[in-house]
Amino acid sequence: MITHLNLQRLLSLLVFIAVFTMAVRVPADSDTWWHLASGRYMVQEGHIPVTDPFSHTQSGMPWIDHGWLAQLLLYGIYALGGWAGLALSVAALVTVAWWFVYRQCEGQPYVRAFAVVWGAITSSVIWAARPQVVSFALAAVVAFLLHRYKHHNGRLLPWLPLLVLVWANMHGGYAIAFILMLCYLVGEIANRLLGHPEDRTLSWDQLVHLAIVTVLCFVAVGINPHTWQMWLYPFRTVGIGVLRDFIQEWQSPDFHQAWQQPFLALLLITLVVLGRASRRANFTDLALLVVWSGAALLAGRNMAIFAIVAVPIVARYGSIALEHQMQTWREVPWLRRWFAEASQPLASRRVLSAFNWLLLLMVILAALIKVSLPLRPAAVEEAVRAAMPVDAVAAIRTQQPPGPMFNSYNWGGYLIFTLWPDYPVFVDGRTDLYDDAFLRTYLDIYTAADDWQAALANYDVRLMIIERESVLAKVLRREPGIWAEIFHDDLASVFVRQIK
Repeated sequence: MITHLNLQRLLSLLVFIAVFTMAVRVPADSDTWWHLASGRYMVQEGHIPVTDPFSHTQSGMPWIDHGWLAQLLLYGIYALGGWAGLALSVAALVTVAWWFVYRQCEGQPYVRAFAVVWGAITSSVIWAARPQVVSFALAAVVAFLLHRYKHHNGRLLPWLPLLVLVWANMHGGYAIAFILMLCYLVGEIANRLLGHPEDRTLSWDQLVHLAIVTVLCFVAVGINPHTWQMWLYPFRTVGIGVLRDFIQEWQSPDFHQAWQQPFLALLLITLVVLGRASRRANFTDLALLVVWSGAALLAGRNMAIFAIVAVPIVARYGSIALEHQMQTWREVPWLRRWFAEASQPLASRRVLSAFNWLLLLMVILAALIKVSLPLRPAAVEEAVRAAMPVDAVAAIRTQQPPGPMFNSYNWGGYLIFTLWPDYPVFVDGRTDLYDDAFLRTYLDIYTAADDWQAALANYDVRLMIIERESVLAKVLRREPGIWAEIFHDDLASVFVRQIK
């Protein structure tokens, strides 16, 4: 049992309390709802869907439910623990992910603590009850295994192929594992050919082993309900133009938005510590940074993976840069006395330990108070009502107007969870199912573009649930003989078609 709590141990505990506390939030994302609905469907029907059961526009079309295993887990947690269970599970998964990142960090305790906390803030953009957060955690584990293989002669077999096997059944983001492995292969080949004596470098035999493991991981991807189709799934997803044009997480970061600025800061900090470390950068580190900074600048969802690979690099090079800077400062006459005084112990070891324990208990108490706030049912209901058409759904249930239904894209998942099977949706967040052409048709209708009425009639839509202030809602109000607004509140409007 540890009774002495020194500063280094305290820092480590504070880091993970901070990460866990930050990660506890209302977990409902717009896509969370259809993931829960898919998990519920599998539990009720006893099989994994291979065709679309949730929409009337794609009903019966082939659907690769790439996150089926994560959806079962999410729904199981939700069924047992509600939103509080989901929130705590997501926070625990995020904390475990950063524990694996922390284990890769070397150098000064303060630098490591700062890097991990800032990296966690940067990655918080994807903390929600979605299979994507499972991808995030598995990416941290894969990065840890590769780091341990390079720096500490760790094992890749059987762990890496097993992880990829699980990952390919959890989320289509398994391609991240292959990008990480390729970065190590390219970087270590460059280290061997061009020379890099400052760090341990993989031997040619180790590189061959890594290549073989990569091939085994590729084979493992095919062991899933969708077999060979999962090999092509990542390419299919990134090829959807609407994602890049209209979905924020697939667009380049907008640094005028405060929530995206931590990534910019982490990127700049990484460049600064590499420049100030007074040593050559490892080619593997450079490969990881070039690939994932580029990926994050192209799509904001990749900022979280950039944080995973950048934090150990910042800790390692930042510690070297800080040590060099401290040596320089020690030579400055007016700072020399300050450094001498700062190096003197402030109190006895026992007194400092007691103070650290008191500080830790105070932080834990504050964290418990903060964690409890988003777990309250009232907080969850408030967050859901702010984003989802709760009362509009209640009105549809009460009045039961005839379908088929047209709906806002952002609400599709919630409508699947609350109105299906009585009202299959028009569209939802499963962009890989709907493909580019259909999503552009949806946008033409939603924005009341040319021929929107013909496109709408093609699907025989008789019911609409859309944002009250949307362009389409304003257009429909100008057609009172065709569309009647049977409900509205500050967020949503419900329209029914009056003529056949």
